[in-house]
Amino acid sequence: MELNFTGTDICAVGGTRSPTEAHYDVVVVGAGPSGIAAALEAKQTGASVLLVDENPVSGALMCNDVPLYFGGRMTAATQNSERMLEAVFMSMPALESAIETEVELLLGTSAWGVYRNGPGLQSLPEQVVGLADAERSWLVGFDRIVLATGARDLALAFPGWNQPGVMGAAALQLLLTRYAAFAGRRILILGSHDLALETALLALEHGLEVAGLVEVRAAPQGSAELVAKLVQARIAIHCGAAIASARGGIDGIEAATLTSGETIACDTICAAVGLIPSIELVDAMHGPRELDARRGGYVPRGEPTVSAVGLCAGLADTGFDHIAYRMDWTRALAEVCVPDTIICQCEEVTRADLLGVQPPNYLTRPAPMCARSLETLLEDGPANPDQIKRLTRAGMGVCQGRRCRDQVAMLLALESGQPFAAIPLASHRAPVRPLPMKILADWHEPAEMEAAWDVWFGIPTQWVPVQDIGTPYEDEHRGMLYTGMYE
Repeated sequence: MELNFTGTDICAVGGTRSPTEAHYDVVVVGAGPSGIAAALEAKQTGASVLLVDENPVSGALMCNDVPLYFGGRMTAATQNSERMLEAVFMSMPALESAIETEVELLLGTSAWGVYRNGPGLQSLPEQVVGLADAERSWLVGFDRIVLATGARDLALAFPGWNQPGVMGAAALQLLLTRYAAFAGRRILILGSHDLALETALLALEHGLEVAGLVEVRAAPQGSAELVAKLVQARIAIHCGAAIASARGGIDGIEAATLTSGETIACDTICAAVGLIPSIELVDAMHGPRELDARRGGYVPRGEPTVSAVGLCAGLADTGFDHIAYRMDWTRALAEVCVPDTIICQCEEVTRADLLGVQPPNYLTRPAPMCARSLETLLEDGPANPDQIKRLTRAGMGVCQGRRCRDQVAMLLALESGQPFAAIPLASHRAPVRPLPMKILADWHEPAEMEAAWDVWFGIPTQWVPVQDIGTPYEDEHRGMLYTGMYE
């Protein structure tokens, strides 16, 4: 066999990388009010614009609490994709404005990763964003990307929280206002800052019964105006108390008991302690970010070709310290959580497993692992959520840590006696949405590819790295690896 070293890979029958299907001047991820506004503004400059949004979210993703913390409180209507698509357009008339200005709109399409040349990746012809719908995955090139991915719910563990009926405020808002598909009737809300107060008022507007609000601090934390509206509606705010446990039945939550001893009947417990800016794509592309307690946590710092708008860029800065507030809730709930309280629902990692740095019970535990604990781990340096994830599997499940990532970091800060800022942010990696392999993988394998099986199996002695083809390094590989092999 004669080799042809002419700057091309003779075995890359499908190309050395997946080609992009299109190129846009601007790609906007997220078609909420901020995303639509950004798309319209870019279109006015004459740019080609693609606007993508993962809504309507499939019923399967909702069942896995992705992208928001739905908690099993969706009606069967969420399984009807046509009905969901109609609901999106009915609740978001501004989408028509985008279509009329010739912004290309893709709904039901998630952005699962952004790739740019940098450390470990130097061969891309341009910046690309990975997109996927229910059928396939593809790449799109761009000059500039605008992230309008919003914010996600902060989940908090307490005894009994791993039952249907415990959900987040952002998910509740989506089910009420966009999909009209909320299955509950009587709601108990955790928190009393503006998010919780606004959630209570929204529930009342939609004819739901609000059983009350629970606040660990001694007084309501939100605006006096919103508090006054709840007082007028005769909604109780239980201050100086936390939720001690939740009791459930065949359909999920039936009642909650507070640390004060009071039991409150409800079918839904809504965690409204805080929202987290959704920066998964920023982190997956190794973009700069910073911790800002007054804007809800880690927020993007911005780059020449990457910008963030809306809640993705941070919550409104009202001077409120969201991190300190969340840590107060974490302390209060740590006092009521027993060792077998589940922290990571996907992998069934308990509080004892997490603090003992042990794998979940479905895995074997050799003696050396049983001798390990958070205390022994701290002897080697600050607790790192990524290290904890690898050792305990907390955050490795299908929800990709959306229910446990933040509370794991807060628990590590609490247990190690460190401020929250001292705990590194757990990494986010592409794909930032749980996609089936059949969506991500190209199953088409032509005969030419089958003939080059040695390359696809990655046999080191028969492979020249793509990035080295056509460079002086190619001769080095030929000299070291190919000598005498094809004589």
